[in-house]
Amino acid sequence: MAGLILCLLIGAEVFLRLKGRALPADQRREIRARLSTWWVIAGLFLSALILSPGLFIAFFAFVSFLALKEYLSLIPTRRADRRVLFWAYLAIPVHYYWIASGWYGMFVIFIPVYMFLFLPFRMILAGETRGFLKAAGTLHWGLMLTVYALSHLPALMVMPLAQEGFSGAGLVLFIVFLVQFNDVAQYIWGKRFGRHRIVPAISPNKTWEGFLGGMATSLMLALGLAALLTPFSPVEAALIGIAASAVGFIGDVVVSALKRDLGVKDSGTLLPGHGGVLDRVDSLLFAAPLFYHYVRYMHGG
Repeated sequence: MAGLILCLLIGAEVFLRLKGRALPADQRREIRARLSTWWVIAGLFLSALILSPGLFIAFFAFVSFLALKEYLSLIPTRRADRRVLFWAYLAIPVHYYWIASGWYGMFVIFIPVYMFLFLPFRMILAGETRGFLKAAGTLHWGLMLTVYALSHLPALMVMPLAQEGFSGAGLVLFIVFLVQFNDVAQYIWGKRFGRHRIVPAISPNKTWEGFLGGMATSLMLALGLAALLTPFSPVEAALIGIAASAVGFIGDVVVSALKRDLGVKDSGTLLPGHGGVLDRVDSLLFAAPLFYHYVRYMHGG
């Protein structure tokens, strides 16, 4: 699988060198920036995945930290809540510790229950009631989005599976490659055939043609990869390919709606050609939890 990713990146490099001169200069620079960033992302992701589950969990804890920091830099916060943010950031290593230790019960309730109860209590100790509801809601939603949802990917690494011969690493590769390639496929299909917009007020470039083309591509890709990386039957693989495409699309447009509300094009500038961390993981934020719980309930040991 790592070889396939490497081949795709090399193929993109060759294509850019052969056909890049025919593209407008601005578009060529954007594609070059995107591709260079993909090399870095793929290198870090695959290195952490291959070396050890613990390193991969730590890697995603850092990604969650960057995503939460990016989110909080976009959301206006009250001066009274600055000390509360410390506890939100502290929740990241605690939450990922539950994953690394294999404590499933605490992993699934720590942020949705305990942090949900603790953070507003800590807010009221500051004595500021103006904007309390908005502050509490946006902070908890940010934790759910950037930490809890995203953490379901590394949680696959420690999940016991009923079928022998498969691993959490294979499942992670399967869903990440499926969702990320679906984003690319939707973009290509939409550019080539897109005519009918789905949510023009939120994401004008999203079309039904791109959505359905990406879904068909994801279905075929899931069927091709499932036997190699997962314990899924062909029917399961097909359904997961369709579901991952649809749910990834929802995650994408939800984050787009957030950016529209805040009046920004990208969530950050950390990843040249892509924007910020949230811009790159938006599709995974909704797909990862659903995929994790499906695997756990249907194939968990």
